[in-house]
Amino acid sequence: MASLDYQSLMNDVLLYFHVSMRGLAMKLMEVLKEKYLTPEKPGIRYRSVRLMDDIKWEKFSDGWPKLFINNVDKVKGRDVLFLASFHTPDAMFEQLSILYSMPKYLANSFVVILPLFTTGTMERIDKEGQIATAKVLASLLSAIPLTTRGPPQIVIFDIHALQERFYFSDNVIPRLETAIPLLNQVLSSRADRGKISIAFPDEGALKRFGHQLIDWPIITCTKVREGNHRIVTVTEGDPTGRHVVIVDDLVMTGGTLIECSKGLLKNGAVTISLYVTHAIFPNDSWKRFLPDKCEIKFDNFWITDSLPTSDDIAKHPPFRILSLSERIAESLLSYDLRF
Repeated sequence: MASLDYQSLMNDVLLYFHVSMRGLAMKLMEVLKEKYLTPEKPGIRYRSVRLMDDIKWEKFSDGWPKLFINNVDKVKGRDVLFLASFHTPDAMFEQLSILYSMPKYLANSFVVILPLFTTGTMERIDKEGQIATAKVLASLLSAIPLTTRGPPQIVIFDIHALQERFYFSDNVIPRLETAIPLLNQVLSSRADRGKISIAFPDEGALKRFGHQLIDWPIITCTKVREGNHRIVTVTEGDPTGRHVVIVDDLVMTGGTLIECSKGLLKNGAVTISLYVTHAIFPNDSWKRFLPDKCEIKFDNFWITDSLPTSDDIAKHPPFRILSLSERIAESLLSYDLRF
């Protein structure tokens, strides 16, 4: 970014981002400009948000990060946002280096938007010797220094287990948000909305999301293992004649979603769609859902752009993006964007 006039930034909120999250940062700025940064309501003035493409994400010859924040003096006395993605250990380390530095440059406040809490599925141990890496990551984020206004805030969407909020220390404030309103919105606008039911692949997903989807008939499945195989059965609700949307927080290989889909079709569902907030899909496992790879023809597979790879995946039917930019923009209204 070109050099900036100091006075022009006096009331700006500064939005930094990791290089991998440029696409979501741009979409977020468009939403903010369109919906929230126009002072149309009497008695309310909205502050502006300035996109800061000022971080050099380079590496030394040995592969370790070589980082530099241009115009870093502009951070002093300002409210700072950072859009992060810990999709790989390398990306996590270089971003932690930035996150630990921002408050030291006297940011007035600091909000880290980390859509996916990457180690969230490893939140407990079942036997001695296992490592709860969710606690480790929470400890690393808890080491972000205090700002002049107090603890930094960390915004996470659809964390795998709500109790993980207690893994953070009192030095930071975790804010657990959800993307489910995006799904409610798209389902409510469909012509077949009267025929839609929501299915959860296990009791955990029901407990996590059931209260957010009360406008739809609910179907519950149960997952059991027989050797190396997952068997999913319908235990509550009737999918007969319904367009069933299976909802979960994340997907890895997709085996559970496929088995759940088979069980629903066997019990009378006529159409299956899928929704997950976080499309992790290691080793390109998303390809198993493509029409020429899967015996089930899914109507839609909705995902969000919580990961850098999501936009590329969504170029291939049945995948479709529900952008988190809307939900992030809504949540930012509580971060003193008005003055």
